[in-house]
Amino acid sequence: MGLFRKKSKLKKGYDEKLLMLIEHQKEAWEQSKLLEEIIVEEHPKQKADRKLAQAKYFYLFKEARVRNISGK
Repeated sequence: MGLFRKKSKLKKGYDEKLLMLIEHQKEAWEQSKLLEEIIVEEHPKQKADRKLAQAKYFYLFKEARVRNISGK
């Protein structure tokens, strides 16, 4: 019996950690989008950083859907 409780407790902890990562990555993506809008001259590295942040955010979001968790 104790084994199932421990598994549930671990899952809840990792789910909370995943939600925090999603929130952090969303902020990073929004910040890079804002920076790209502000900068007059487009730089390839900035564009690559924005696309990387976007890809990370959507990957984490997809993982949350697979794990069937929702945020605030």
